[in-house]
Amino acid sequence: MLVSLTCHADTITNTLDDHFTWPGGGKLAVSLSYDDALNSQLDNVIPALDKYRFKASFYVVANSPVMNARIDEWRAVANNGHELGNHSVYHPCRASLPNRDWVAVHHDLDHYSVPQMIEELKVANTFLKAIDGQSERTLTVPCGDMVIGADLKSSQQYLSLLNTLFVAVKGQGEDERFTHILHPEGQSGKALIDYIRNIPADTLLVNIIFHGVGGDYLSVSSQAHAELLTFLANNRETYYVDSYINLMRYVESVK
Repeated sequence: MLVSLTCHADTITNTLDDHFTWPGGGKLAVSLSYDDALNSQLDNVIPALDKYRFKASFYVVANSPVMNARIDEWRAVANNGHELGNHSVYHPCRASLPNRDWVAVHHDLDHYSVPQMIEELKVANTFLKAIDGQSERTLTVPCGDMVIGADLKSSQQYLSLLNTLFVAVKGQGEDERFTHILHPEGQSGKALIDYIRNIPADTLLVNIIFHGVGGDYLSVSSQAHAELLTFLANNRETYYVDSYINLMRYVESVK
């Protein structure tokens, strides 16, 4: 009935039948994710999620100053059932791509090797295990950059090596019904809701990857975020909300 997904994030295939549903009978799952370990996520997002008892995924960067300053709060986030996902140690990205002036020279993915990036992700996994005690993890690739060292051939090697480290990699896989991603920045609550309402009918999972909410950068307002959560809460029979790792585990469980 299903996909081979656990520890094989690149092998999602179109093997789910047309009768697949999420728990409760919904046809579309919504994965709410928050990248980079930001203050606004602890201050604004967690209370909003808790209001509706939604569980989400927080893809943290291990060297984030907010991790260091508020690590007990991040531990509480995990203890409350939210996912702490891997987003690397240093958030390396390709400086050669447009609008990447902010990438530090020593964090330039164009000068990384695949083994170096894999080692960094292993270190991040160890760091996260020290916080939440979990051994299984999912990944959101920093900047979505799959090319390492500016070698286009590296992407397949990189993805294949990720299979041994992660339950799943957000946005990666052959089955496009699981790979839809929105990166909100400045949208209104209505625009976020319309995006979900207008997603292709055969989509099984939509990934919404926030950064700042009511502050920080690449942000949306707290009001827009709250309007989205209210919409999802009022339509639980249609939209199933859970952490990304729980969603992927469910897919694997009904195989």
